[in-house]
Amino acid sequence: MDTMRDRFVDVTTRLLEEDPRLAVVLADITAAAFEPARERHPDRVVNVGIREQLLIGAAGGLALTGMRPIAHTFASFLIERPWEQVKLDLVHQGVGAVLVSAAGSYDWPAGGRTHMSPGDVALLDTLPDWTVHVPGHPEEAEQLLRHAVADGDRNVYVRLSAHQNAEPVAVEPGRFSTVRTGARGVVLAVGPMLDAVLAATEGLDVTVLYAATVRPFDAAGLRAALGAGSGVASGERADVVLVEPYLAGTSANEAHAALADRPHRVLALGVPREEHRQYGSIPEHLAAYGLDAASLKERIGTFLW
Repeated sequence: MDTMRDRFVDVTTRLLEEDPRLAVVLADITAAAFEPARERHPDRVVNVGIREQLLIGAAGGLALTGMRPIAHTFASFLIERPWEQVKLDLVHQGVGAVLVSAAGSYDWPAGGRTHMSPGDVALLDTLPDWTVHVPGHPEEAEQLLRHAVADGDRNVYVRLSAHQNAEPVAVEPGRFSTVRTGARGVVLAVGPMLDAVLAATEGLDVTVLYAATVRPFDAAGLRAALGAGSGVASGERADVVLVEPYLAGTSANEAHAALADRPHRVLALGVPREEHRQYGSIPEHLAAYGLDAASLKERIGTFLW
């Protein structure tokens, strides 16, 4: 199986051939993989070097000329380091770009804390009108990337990860997918957390929703999953568990807002604010965060029963 990052390079290279408005801006990361595309399109594949503020500034400048830029590097260098440029050069100027990251919350533990960005989606929540896609499989990454490029001139964040599910889900951008139905409550799995959630909830009477797009938040989809089809009457308490591959609680306010007119509880699981300073591996980090299947089973079961 290829990775989401491999698929990103392949699809974007093909899109450069199809769409003369498309440009790619890099900051050394993944530049070697884009070298064949740069040779064919030297004016539309630009490597600014290790200058992440310039990466976003250049994307904003290209957008001002009518181009549809894709800016790419690791999440910590794409969202956190050039945060002022994201806020000003894109949002304040009223232009759009597609930001495609790699190595999010725990993808490259050997890189240490500088290469981990569990707070990226929460940061983008402080800005208006962002679309945020969190695919869990290369097939989904391709579909959502193509949707992002074609999404007018909106600002779109596509969060790629080395952590991925074994099989893709037939996703509809902006909508939650129902993977399993039950009567006790709803567990919303985001992106690469689906496999662990399915293993953790095996045999439990819960509905499992899958989110490959988290912004805008599919409030209608969550409400529908907690409606008559789930066995939870509108006046009864609704129980929701969020399982996100980034900062715990990132979507909690969205869930609360969706259910503001009815009694409900929300358990928000994700990467904690406390730092885990060990290097380790992706599975070890997931276990440390309580996001492996065994930990999720215990935490979800304790909350719902």
